[in-house]
Amino acid sequence: MTDNEILQMVGFSVGDEEFCIDILKVQEIMRLVDITKVPNAPEYVAGLINLRGKVIPIIDFRKRCKLYGGTELDNQHKRIVVTSVGEKTVGLIVDKVSQVLKLEKGKIDPTPDVVKGVNSEFISGVGQNDDTLLILLDLEKLILHDELETIENAA
Repeated sequence: MTDNEILQMVGFSVGDEEFCIDILKVQEIMRLVDITKVPNAPEYVAGLINLRGKVIPIIDFRKRCKLYGGTELDNQHKRIVVTSVGEKTVGLIVDKVSQVLKLEKGKIDPTPDVVKGVNSEFISGVGQNDDTLLILLDLEKLILHDELETIENAA
């Protein structure tokens, strides 16, 4: 991979923060639907949905990342970003999906040391789109496989 290789990312916001994930990991983006709660699931697991016959765990991105500040949109504007993480399919509830972004690999900086630490292990870097800083997410680290197994088995 060269520094001037273009990465296509799906941009979304939660509160006042902008994030993005690799477009190749996104299966679809859908409106918020009824979610079935799972007893004893971690706080950030909203529950499960049935998507065309497949049961998919849904994670509330705001709670998973502990983003309690900022503007929260009503449910009419929220979206579920259906992603593939390894062999698993998982939905992320986000406030708003903005656009497909093109970022040069060479313009993505590693996670700053100040940010590193608790709950930042799933940040793979920081990019810039015009005047906006974007946090690039590593879905493999954001979504813990052992917790998904427990949630799916409870369903």
